[in-house]
Amino acid sequence: MQTHFQILIVGGGNAGISVAAQLLRASSDLKIGIIDPSEKHYYQPAWTLVGGGVYDVNKTMRNEADVIPKKTTWIKDAASEFFPEENAVVCSSGSKITYDYLIVAPGIQLDWDKVKGLKETLGKNGVCSNYTFASAPYTWEALKNVKSGNVIFTNPNTPIKCGGAPQKIMYLAADYLRKNGLQKNTQVHFYSGGGIIFGVKKYADVLNKVIGRYGIKTHFKHNLVEIDGNQKIAIFETQNEAGETIRVKESFDMIHVTPPQSAPDFIKKSPLANQAGWVDLNKDTMQHNTYKNIFGCGDAGSTPNAKTGAAVRKQVPVLVANLLAAMKSQPLEKKYVGYGSCPLVTGYGKLVLAEFDYNNQPMETFPFNQAKERYSMWLLKTKVLPWLYWNKILKGTA
Repeated sequence: MQTHFQILIVGGGNAGISVAAQLLRASSDLKIGIIDPSEKHYYQPAWTLVGGGVYDVNKTMRNEADVIPKKTTWIKDAASEFFPEENAVVCSSGSKITYDYLIVAPGIQLDWDKVKGLKETLGKNGVCSNYTFASAPYTWEALKNVKSGNVIFTNPNTPIKCGGAPQKIMYLAADYLRKNGLQKNTQVHFYSGGGIIFGVKKYADVLNKVIGRYGIKTHFKHNLVEIDGNQKIAIFETQNEAGETIRVKESFDMIHVTPPQSAPDFIKKSPLANQAGWVDLNKDTMQHNTYKNIFGCGDAGSTPNAKTGAAVRKQVPVLVANLLAAMKSQPLEKKYVGYGSCPLVTGYGKLVLAEFDYNNQPMETFPFNQAKERYSMWLLKTKVLPWLYWNKILKGTA
């Protein structure tokens, strides 16, 4: 097995594959290795639609072997340790791979264990989550079984991939309940560890109107810490007026949980991490702040943008241009401005396309007011973006 590469990429998800594809389009003779243990590759943004009963979960999965660029070497292993002073990565198998340049793009970690009782009850007792391929279909099953009671959607107090996802499934569920005459017998609740509905005022204003339309009760600064699936009780931590941490119990008929998330453990414990555990990157150039032959992008990075596939799509060309410049000892001139996008599903056939930068200022693509629910944007989410992902983004042409 080859053990040295000109460019070594840790992570075979959206970010890692897109970077490899764009690098090869720029220079087809580059020697690139990709470390990733996964057999399957997933289009995760569609899992919201799976949970809402309008997308086939099997269409969100392909074999990893089919998306790895042909001119790269796939190292089917998991990275476990970084030795940047030696330009080396050690894998869980014990094999040591060295590099001239390293790209770190392993994605984000789902911390199911941080909610007591969650793993034991997920997929039954009305406890669901769209955050895995295996669990997303049960969201639709749980929703169809709701006849009365509380329907709860949670959002943790950690960074998460696709910050709008906890709300998207909530709006679909509320629309489903309304259309099936169940709105009077049910109460939809949004329990969020955050303090506001959305960070960009232009889009927050329309979301608050959607919340009003569905009669959703919002509870901010409430973080899910425990679930008793058998008793159908969710327990949240919040603070009282005196600033003391207290626990609040809420019964549920159905609860959709967005798990707490963090950088992968092997990143947190590595010399590449900042104090918060994320890959310590320059937010403009995507270069590591300490090790100049290391770059990174995607959800494991420290860049203060929304962790979305749309952000990856804008980060990758910046990283590629700057890495190629670094290889020629040229200045890094390309800049990432923090672009992120969140296609906010607000009901069946309705979507608000939020696009914004590091400063939470709108950064819109289309020549119309995107802070409005539109069927055209629903078609973008359900038809155009999945096609774009498999056929253009992963191939380095979008």
